[in-house]
Amino acid sequence: MRLFAATTALVLATFGGNAGAAAAAAPELTSADVNAWLDGFVPYAMGTGDIAGGVITVVKDGQVLANKGYGYADVAAKKPVDPERTLFRAGSVAKLVTHTAAMQLIEQGKLDLDGDIAQYLDFPVPDAAAYGKPVTLHNLMTHTGGFEELVRGLMASDPKVHMPLETYVKATTPTRIFPPGEVPSYCNYCLALEGYIVQRVSGENFDDYLDKHIFAPLGMSNSTFRQPLPEQLKEQMSNGYRTASQPPGYFELVGPAPAGSLSTTGADMARFMIAEMRAYSGAESTLLGHEAAQRMQTTMFRPVPPTLGMAVGFFERDRNGHRVREHGGDTQFFHSKLALFMDDNVGIFLSFNSTGKEGAVGALREAIFAQFADRYFPAPLASLPEASKAGESGQIVAGRYAASRRAETTFFKLFSLLGQANIAPNDQGILTVPGLNELNGKPKEWHEVAPFVWRESHGPEQVAVKVEGDVKMLSADEVGGILVLLPVPWQQSGAWILPVVGIASVILALTVLAWPIAAWRRRRRGTPLALSPRELQIYRLARVVALVDVLFLVGWMGIVSAGSADLAAYDGRLDTWFHVLHLLGFVGAAGALVAIWNGWLAIAGKRGWKATAWNVGLAASCVAVSWFGFAFNLIRLKLQY
Repeated sequence: MRLFAATTALVLATFGGNAGAAAAAAPELTSADVNAWLDGFVPYAMGTGDIAGGVITVVKDGQVLANKGYGYADVAAKKPVDPERTLFRAGSVAKLVTHTAAMQLIEQGKLDLDGDIAQYLDFPVPDAAAYGKPVTLHNLMTHTGGFEELVRGLMASDPKVHMPLETYVKATTPTRIFPPGEVPSYCNYCLALEGYIVQRVSGENFDDYLDKHIFAPLGMSNSTFRQPLPEQLKEQMSNGYRTASQPPGYFELVGPAPAGSLSTTGADMARFMIAEMRAYSGAESTLLGHEAAQRMQTTMFRPVPPTLGMAVGFFERDRNGHRVREHGGDTQFFHSKLALFMDDNVGIFLSFNSTGKEGAVGALREAIFAQFADRYFPAPLASLPEASKAGESGQIVAGRYAASRRAETTFFKLFSLLGQANIAPNDQGILTVPGLNELNGKPKEWHEVAPFVWRESHGPEQVAVKVEGDVKMLSADEVGGILVLLPVPWQQSGAWILPVVGIASVILALTVLAWPIAAWRRRRRGTPLALSPRELQIYRLARVVALVDVLFLVGWMGIVSAGSADLAAYDGRLDTWFHVLHLLGFVGAAGALVAIWNGWLAIAGKRGWKATAWNVGLAASCVAVSWFGFAFNLIRLKLQY
């Protein structure tokens, strides 16, 4: 990833601008210049990153300046990408279409942006009474509904198990883990609810509504949210790839369809961008009226000012003094981005059909956006000021953090533990935040420019921390509309939990391996264990418990790894194995009492310090694994994920 990212950075530095350039140095944004700029590096970067194909579309003042197809839609057949006809899965860029549909109904007075969504639904809002505040459309559109992350049904490969929208929203009941309107936590379920509300209030099937009120009026004849694809569009669909050198993947069926099931072309997304900006500017548009479009682009929520946040459905991504509204989108194979420079009447859409070598597409996608902005809308980058008491704020915010986008009541809580980030200033007071990296893959360095506000070394983006007595949250421009980082209380810190579980796992594994070896050696020597029948029985049972715990841990590692490699594995096919693992966990938890008993007998029986220490360590390990299982929902009576 670092090699590819460094190559991408070098190529873009050659063909692009930079945020520190003088405004006079900016080339004019013309069709000829943008096409030459893209052609100068995109094919090479895609080849280096093992990316099969992509499409990039640029519009300005209602005209298409570039609509470029690169690489292949089908590598084996050497079928080139056609930006007019080749369909790409837009991922979460689809959310912008859903939000626009909801805004149309708000504009008509059929929906209230600040009203309780319960009035539009025919089933109870999950945890409706939690926190004493209703969930509103405003919350759904800014990812502040407060719901935890659920994964079951998020993706499917088999149409037989794919759930229709109504089935999905009623079968998926996430717990509310934050008060609505306070903590951004990227929420596909929120968009599923929003789409279902559009369906119920309009009286039209969600797909029919989009066809009639968005796609047809804009001439987007090659766009659809329907899954599987309509017959007339199937031959236009690009394959999706992990890398171009691997076989293609399956057509991904998105469970929360309003959140990410859009299949579209570069040409159609040009029409969508132009319509959004026409409505915003007050020009005649079939999409939205001027007031509704202005409202849609108004900042609605910033978790920690001055870092950026959310408009209605759009992420703020202002750059170089220009107001930018954007949204990224990722499936397992397709990776997209749409950005609108609202006051410049300029838009760019890009989508690639491969993740690429070591996730190369992520660096390429973000680099194209950043260098496009810096090339055509440059601004001098202010020098970093010397903030008073530099480094003092850094000491206050130092600690472990976890993302707000998380699960609390399912086994996916484990991912929050594994993803914890340690943030601390260096000797110069400079912060690094894991996950916020330069194009070359190295962590960005953040310099304090005001109390609890930091700016990156080589760009305009900022990080800020909300402090109210103690640290409440950390937000960054790059992800402020999606999530924030929240301090981790000591009792949930991976700094001690992971080493404890690691040591326990080693002790359990060595116990299981040593048990038959030691028995074989004793048999050969004719030296049986000097234990009473009861002690021998407990001794053996404790080893069986160790084996159960090892199977429990290895099973979870394997099954979570399988699901991480293919989200469609969480379509219900693994449920039997989940039940088996939960059962093993309960057996291990009950068996921990046997292990404790065995440890006590070792102490009381004076078996020697080595044997006693090992059996006491075995008991502690069994207890640690059982605690870990219950604490992170690996042992539960109810299967929900």
